[in-house]
Amino acid sequence: MRSTKNPGQPTGITPAAVPVARRTYDGIRLQGVHIGHSAADLAFVVGHGFTNHVRKPYVARVLHRFARHGGVVALDFRGHGRSGGRSSVGDTETHDLAAGVSLAHDLGYRRVVTVGFSMGASVALRHAALDHVPGPAAVAAVSSPSRWWVRETPAMRRVHWLLEQPQGRVVARALGVRLGDPWAVAPESPIEVVHRIAPVPLLLVHGELDHYFAPAHSTALHRAAGGDAELWLEPGVRHAESAMTPALVDRIATWLDRRAEENR
Repeated sequence: MRSTKNPGQPTGITPAAVPVARRTYDGIRLQGVHIGHSAADLAFVVGHGFTNHVRKPYVARVLHRFARHGGVVALDFRGHGRSGGRSSVGDTETHDLAAGVSLAHDLGYRRVVTVGFSMGASVALRHAALDHVPGPAAVAAVSSPSRWWVRETPAMRRVHWLLEQPQGRVVARALGVRLGDPWAVAPESPIEVVHRIAPVPLLLVHGELDHYFAPAHSTALHRAAGGDAELWLEPGVRHAESAMTPALVDRIATWLDRRAEENR
């Protein structure tokens, strides 16, 4: 199925996004939104990509599309949007996703799944593999890197300029990202931990035209996960939230709903 860029505004009526806040295990206060769904016991905890936040229009459209299928909890990662702290670019953000999962349970949802995009996808994989409690009932990772320090595309070379050069860090601040210190010790990469996610159902989604991370990243993750992951390579799709169509979001949501029910 060929997808085109940018999800349209959801048709029909979706509930309003209500501001929420949560403090992480390591003390960072996060801000985000909850979109309720009165008829569902399922919540999608969504992790955004680097430089994004829940109020960006294309992120908000994805959140509201997921809300057609269940409740949605989405927190700005540390150092992004209205949240406190500084971004570790995928390391301690696992605490942020864990805070979202905990919040979803506190809001009364019995089945809680995670879905991440780009940096958020790597966070979702690492969160599911690192035995956070409570863990997700199913996981979807969209446009995930398999490893760190990827410089194989012009887009990722620009990202590393932001991360590694003094003037780049100033530009990152102008983009709304407050960066933390560089890693003293590199955390385990997604490909090193993905095999630990099973038996939790895992979906890997990657656009064939992804201009940040080539589809080979998700193919490698799929191989490393063993036989317990499903891989979708999407023709005509580029990178992360801005490439999502309503139909693709619906397919991901339906898969997560079905597999979370089977995993109960």
